[in-house]
Amino acid sequence: MFYQVFQYIKFLFKSSNQHGVHSPFVFDLVSKCFYDKTNYESYHAILEYRKSLLNNNSELSIEDLGAGSQVMSQQKRLVSNIAKNAGTTTKRAKLLFRLTNYFKPKNVLELGTSLGIATHAISLGNIEANITSVEGCKETSAFSKTQLIKFRVENVSLIKGNFNNEIEKLSSNSYDLIFFDGNHQKEATLKYFETLLKTATNESVFIFDDIYWSKGMTEAWNIIKAHPKVTVTIDTFFWGFVFFRSEQVKEHFTIRV
Repeated sequence: MFYQVFQYIKFLFKSSNQHGVHSPFVFDLVSKCFYDKTNYESYHAILEYRKSLLNNNSELSIEDLGAGSQVMSQQKRLVSNIAKNAGTTTKRAKLLFRLTNYFKPKNVLELGTSLGIATHAISLGNIEANITSVEGCKETSAFSKTQLIKFRVENVSLIKGNFNNEIEKLSSNSYDLIFFDGNHQKEATLKYFETLLKTATNESVFIFDDIYWSKGMTEAWNIIKAHPKVTVTIDTFFWGFVFFRSEQVKEHFTIRV
């Protein structure tokens, strides 16, 4: 926890808003998406989805295949507690909605379905997208499938399986957006990045969750930033955005969201 607090203080000193951005592509993304103040109708659905989880006291047996939770260590966990302590926040779910509404990705991959909060938001952002979401925990995957059906999400294919096995099968596809939100460990994150790099196009965006989760995750983020195929990156502290736009000069931005 101390590591994250220290890194956040450093982030605040380095970060800026859209006025510190000279790239037209990044300026538009920040001003028209990150800082979009529109009160979208879909926000109500996002709130309702989260509310239904917070009111759900059913119990799941959790298999932590990655770094696990920094808040909950017990194997048996209430859905309401997972949503409160480990699920995607409302603010970030709204941002995911805006991102998919802005980029209109056709093919999306999510590593780490969890309770489906992010999955639901991505789906709302572009109902025509083909979304594949992979979850390693059997009971969580089954619960989220039922939850997404309950909220009439029809453009998501859920896969229950180990990331290491499943991404190898998916690496022959191309993805416009990949959300890495399942295993917060340096070696695993770098392996997923390298394996799925071949799926990226010039217009793709990779989003890495919790890049300051640990020293190892920050090291992974810095290695990804330096990769020769990566051009533009954006550090928002909680997420790291990676772009592969060949027409852009290599540049890194630190933006408060």
